[in-house]
Amino acid sequence: MTTSYPHLLAPITMGSITLKNRVLMGSMHTGLEETGDWNRVAEFYAARARGGVGLMVTGGMAPNREGGVFPGAAGLFSDRDIANHRIVTDRVHAAGGRIAMQILHAGRYAYGPDCVSASAVKSPISPFVPKELDEEGIEKQISDIATAASRAIAAGYDGVEVMGSEGYFLNQFLVTHVNRRNDHWGGSYENRMRLPVEVVRRVRAAISDAILIYRISLIDLIPDGSTWDEVVLLAKAIETAGASVLNTGIGWHEARVPTIATSVPRAAFAHLTARLRPEVGIPVITSNRINTPEVAEALLAGGQADMVSMARPFLADPDFVAKAAASRGAEIAPCIACNQACLDHTFSGKLTSCLVNPRACHETELVIAPAATPRRIAVVGAGPAGLSAALTASERGHHVTLFDRSPVAGGQLHLAAAVPGKEEFRGLIDWFQTRLAASSVTARLGVEATPEMLAGFDDVILATGITPRSAGIPGEDNPRVLSYRDVLRGAPVGARVAVVGAGGIGFDVAEYLVHHGTSPTLDPALWRREWGVGDPAQVAGGLAPEGPRPEAPARQVWLLQRKPEKPGRKLGKTTGWIHRAALQMKGVKMLGGVAYQAVTPEGLAVTVNGEPQVLRVDSVVICAGQDPDRSLQAGLEARGVTVHLIGGADVAAELDAKRAIDQGTRLAAAL
Repeated sequence: MTTSYPHLLAPITMGSITLKNRVLMGSMHTGLEETGDWNRVAEFYAARARGGVGLMVTGGMAPNREGGVFPGAAGLFSDRDIANHRIVTDRVHAAGGRIAMQILHAGRYAYGPDCVSASAVKSPISPFVPKELDEEGIEKQISDIATAASRAIAAGYDGVEVMGSEGYFLNQFLVTHVNRRNDHWGGSYENRMRLPVEVVRRVRAAISDAILIYRISLIDLIPDGSTWDEVVLLAKAIETAGASVLNTGIGWHEARVPTIATSVPRAAFAHLTARLRPEVGIPVITSNRINTPEVAEALLAGGQADMVSMARPFLADPDFVAKAAASRGAEIAPCIACNQACLDHTFSGKLTSCLVNPRACHETELVIAPAATPRRIAVVGAGPAGLSAALTASERGHHVTLFDRSPVAGGQLHLAAAVPGKEEFRGLIDWFQTRLAASSVTARLGVEATPEMLAGFDDVILATGITPRSAGIPGEDNPRVLSYRDVLRGAPVGARVAVVGAGGIGFDVAEYLVHHGTSPTLDPALWRREWGVGDPAQVAGGLAPEGPRPEAPARQVWLLQRKPEKPGRKLGKTTGWIHRAALQMKGVKMLGGVAYQAVTPEGLAVTVNGEPQVLRVDSVVICAGQDPDRSLQAGLEARGVTVHLIGGADVAAELDAKRAIDQGTRLAAAL
C-alpha cells in the first residue's frame, strides 16, 4: 500500500522486537497512576495502542521513595504494583501495542525533604536541599533502578526507558553545575558519567534482551552543562553498556530557554539528533515540537533520526498514526503546545488532559455515545465552545444547526492565531473547519441568529462569547483608544502604545505590537538568536556567550494593570515566565498599581503607586476584561426554550479555549 509517510510508517527492529512504525509516544506524567484506578490508566494507553503508535513510554515511575518527583509518586515498589501495571500492559498488548516503562529518578528535582543528588546543591525550582549521596547511597540508587527495571519486565512491559536528561538524577551527576564531588563519581567527565553508564549496564543485566531506551540530554541549556564532545562520549559508552536506542532530551527544567512551548519552532532541536546519529550504531530518536506527520516524515526522510518521539500530540489525538496511515492527516487533532491542560496541570498537581481533546486521560468517564433520542439542537456561536458542542452533538446523532454572524468558523481563535508565537492556533482553526465540513451539522455562517429563528429547537446552546469591557477611563471615546479585537484584526496603531490590562490578552497584544518581520517561531535560526541558544560544541551547555539577541521592537509599549503586583504573575504555570521574559527582552515597560486618570491630547494620564505622570503615547489599547454576551438568553427563555450557556457566554474569564472546548464537549455528551 502506498502512503504519504513511507519513512514514518516503516518498521524498525530493536533487539528482539520489531515495531510496526517509527513513532514513539514519548513519556508524559499524567497523574493517572496516582489515582489508583488502573482500568483508567489501562484505557488511556490502550486507546493510543489502538490508534497505531509503534511504541509508548509511560510517565516516569520512581525507582524508590526518595527518587519520586513528589511524595506519593507512582513507582514499582512491590508485587502489588507489578499486578497493577500488568492490567495496563495486558490491555495494551490486546490492542496490538507495545509499551515501555520509564524509570525516572528525580534527584534534586524531587519535591520533598528526602531528595538526594550528586552534591548538596539546591535546585532553583525546589525549596529542598538534596542530601549528597555517599558510596552506599549511590549503590542503593543503582540497585533500586535495576530492580525497578526487573519489575517492569515482570509486569509485562516490552522494555524500559532510563531517564537521563532534563536535569533529573543521572543528568545531575554529569555536570559540574551540580556535581561538585572529588571522588570517583566526580571530577573528570569519565568519573561524572560513571553513574549513568553503570545504571545502564545493571539495567541491561536485569532485563535480558528487552528494549532499553536511554534518554540522553543533547543540550542542557544551563551554565556549566555538558559539552558536545561529552555528549558523544556518553552516547558511545551508553551504547556499549547495553542500550537498544537513544532517545533525546532537550534542556533542564530550570533552563531559562523554552523548549516545548508553542512559541518554540517545530523540530527546533532536531539538528542535534542528526549530529549525534552517525556517532553511534544504535537507533536515535528525535524529539521536541514535532506535531504533524509531515514534520516527522521530513525528519526521517532527511536522515536526521531513526524514530520520532511525539508526546503531547497523542493527548490531542490518540488516532494520530492511524489517521496518517489512512491519508487523513487533515483530520488529526493538532497539538498546539499550549501547555494549559497538560504541563500546567501536571505542575499544579492536577490530572493531565488536553485543551484540544478533553477526553485525554478521561476516556472512561467522558464517553461520547449515540443519543437514545435524537434532538433538534441549535448552537449559536462558532468559536471553540460552539464548535465542540455542535460537532460532539452531531457525532452522537443529534440534528444540529450552527449559527454565527461571522462568515468563517473559529471565533476568537482567529485573534490568538494573529499573535506571533501562536501560529499553531491556525492549525486548530483548520482542524475545526475540516471537521465541520465533513459533519452532518447544518452550518449557517454569516447569519445573525434571533429568538424567532431558534424557537423551534429542543435545545439552544449559547456559545456567543464575550463583549470587551470598558476600562472606565475618562476620554476612552478618543479615536486613539482601541479595543484589543480591533488591534489583532489589523487596526493601525501608533509607535508608542499603552496597553491597559496585563492579563493573558494584554500580554498577547503587547507581543503583537512589539513584533515586526518574520516570527521567530517560523525561523529556528532567528528564534535561537532571540533566546541565546548556541552550539554545545562551542560552549558547555549550549548557551550563547553573548546571551539573547532579540530583534529590535517595532514599538515602545507600556503594559499596565491596576493590581499592585508584578504583571503576568497569574499567567500559565509553565509558560508565564516565557511571556514575561519575551516582553522584557523587547523593552516593554510593565507596571502594576496603576490608576488611570484620563486619555488626554498628550497621551494617557495615570498615577503609578501614588505618583502622577503622563505616558506620552499615540495609542491606548483596552484589554480590561470581558462580559458574557447573553443577549439572546432572555428572549429565548420567554418562549420556553431550554438554553445552555457555555464558553465566554457562561464565564467571561480571559480567552479560555481550554474551558470552552471542555464545556462544549461535556454538554453535548450529556444531552
